[in-house]
Amino acid sequence: MINGKIWLSTPTMHGEEQKYIQEAFDTNWVAPLGKNVNEFENEMANYLGIKSAAAMTAGTHALHMAVKLAGVKTGDIVLCSDLTFAATVNPVVYEKGVPVFIDSEKESWNMNPEALELALKKYEGKVKAVIVANLYGSPAKLDEIKALCNKYSVVLIEDAAESLSATYKGRQTGTFGKYNAISFNGNKIITTSGGGMFLSDDEEAVARVRFFITQARDPAPHYQHSEIGYNYRMSNVVAGIGRGQLLHIEEHKRLKTEIYERYKAGFKDLPVKMNPYLSDSVPNFWLSCITINKEAMAKVTPEMIRVHLEKDNIESRPIWKPMHLQPVYKDNDYITAGENVGEDIFERGLCLPSDIKMTEDEQSFVIKKIKELF
Repeated sequence: MINGKIWLSTPTMHGEEQKYIQEAFDTNWVAPLGKNVNEFENEMANYLGIKSAAAMTAGTHALHMAVKLAGVKTGDIVLCSDLTFAATVNPVVYEKGVPVFIDSEKESWNMNPEALELALKKYEGKVKAVIVANLYGSPAKLDEIKALCNKYSVVLIEDAAESLSATYKGRQTGTFGKYNAISFNGNKIITTSGGGMFLSDDEEAVARVRFFITQARDPAPHYQHSEIGYNYRMSNVVAGIGRGQLLHIEEHKRLKTEIYERYKAGFKDLPVKMNPYLSDSVPNFWLSCITINKEAMAKVTPEMIRVHLEKDNIESRPIWKPMHLQPVYKDNDYITAGENVGEDIFERGLCLPSDIKMTEDEQSFVIKKIKELF
């Protein structure tokens, strides 16, 4: 028995964050803008190997700006990952675009390039952008997806909210799209309590984003606005948390990887599989997940495991419900290459505790409780 709750994924603070926060207080730069914001943007861009970044209040807002800069207007088609959180998709609707959902492939659970090409052909001439999410920290087949976007002259937006620090063919995720977004939500691999960042090699685009997210104020001595703006700018205090967290990103990634490997070893005799990843990628293992083998589903289901763990104060969570199954998007098109891969993962999958403060004893207890059901 373990005392206290075993969480899915919570913030881990180290102390350096406080130094940057104190600096913001000491200089009275506690509002949006300030040294921490500027330095956090620069430090993150340097870490990822991209030219420019704009810090803001949520990863969703970064995606919104990406959709806006992609030129999405009323009725424009945007092809989106189907197996993802709603935040990947909702910004399309903010700009009155129409999301069309693309099924997953089995190798990484991410957008299937075959299904994507079917959609690009079906909607040729009407597609404004593609939004690909890297699920649970595992990169998608980004080269294939990017090549298709180039072939059909479509803007690629990479939603790297879950995959910060993961690499694909040696390159950091969050750098493959024309526009990219990352998240610092409280459960992510590093956090600012909330927040996100827009990233691009197009420095003019980033400057445009900074204009929009500070209420689109024109360069005039009085308050003048020629376009609709947004109050999305990250505060200097919050950016201080991010600067302290960034110092520990590789440590967090290592700990997440160790959690994944311990689960993999612990479940080697069970009829389950860990969330997969491509051989030419290095995930950040943000969340460790399992799928139950089909033949074992008659005896044990993900919901049975979730409820069983909950009785011992252990938090787990269902896999993201595919967007085409969401009531709000029931009328949107969904493109698959044959099998409904995302639906199958949702039905057979579960996200397991992946908190880097979880001890080995606590993780062993989680494994033991799951084994009890089998």
